[in-house]
Amino acid sequence: MKAIAVLTSGGDAPGMNAGIRATVRTALTCGLSVFGVKRGYRGLIEDDLFQMRSTDVSNILQHGGTILHSARSEEFRTAEGRIIAANNLRNRKIDGLVVFGGDGSFRGANDLQREHGIRVVGIPATIDNDIWGSDYTIGFDTAVNTALEAIDKVRDTAAAHDRLFIVEVMGRHAGFIALEVGIGAGAEEILIPETVTQIPEICRKLQSRLDKGRTSSILVVAEGDEEGNAYDIAKKIEAQSGMKSRVTVLGHVQRGGSPTAADRMLATKLGYGAVKALLDDAAPCMVGVEDGSISRHPLADAWTRKKELDKLLVQLSSGLE
Repeated sequence: MKAIAVLTSGGDAPGMNAGIRATVRTALTCGLSVFGVKRGYRGLIEDDLFQMRSTDVSNILQHGGTILHSARSEEFRTAEGRIIAANNLRNRKIDGLVVFGGDGSFRGANDLQREHGIRVVGIPATIDNDIWGSDYTIGFDTAVNTALEAIDKVRDTAAAHDRLFIVEVMGRHAGFIALEVGIGAGAEEILIPETVTQIPEICRKLQSRLDKGRTSSILVVAEGDEEGNAYDIAKKIEAQSGMKSRVTVLGHVQRGGSPTAADRMLATKLGYGAVKALLDDAAPCMVGVEDGSISRHPLADAWTRKKELDKLLVQLSSGLE
């Protein structure tokens, strides 16, 4: 192997730049040429690649987003699109590809290797933390801390005005962010897709708090809860109890900002691990960090195996009210 490429795909996650930096510098140290792909798989099809030097990744460690940018590509989902992408890599004599992203990005990478022999390694980078095979994914820790800081401020207003606030965090299919943020912020209720939400029981608990003189409450809701988003929850609580609430949707602010130290360290380990996996001919695989060590798993495990919530945290979420 003489040359590899690196791209970021799907939603951006704080720490991607730290991972790009580690990938590029590890590859250069190992004697490989490195090409950056702009705008993910779309850039791969449009041949928007450039050769990267060590200086291209200087002073990016602390920045959120991704210097390589990201974009969706419907064309890459087709066999014809992947033929074009593979040919663009071969024309530059690139035979290895590092992909930062989630399970959708990894499916595309897996197809590229299966159909065209381009060796691929995936690096889990999504704030949702829902990729099996790594204790944490790049961006999760930063997203949790960003949401936690916001909810701490909401708590001040809730207490000052004796109000119920419902705060929505990201997590369309998984409650990892809501669970950790809710526990860290001392939320009175945490609503996540993995557990059954019982509006009548929530109303009962809120009324019990009022009866005890506790006049403000915070509910943290994952956007994918089965009872709906924060606005849906607010309407249902008011309909069943008469309690009015204020809704705060944190949204994409959770994806931005300077990555925490934990995300920088995680991304650096995974960038290094991805290059080593390519050199060891371990592709197609995903690299993760489990119990502090770099692990490798078949790429398909990212979408065929389900990552479970920490059972202790789930237990704590209902036991600290």
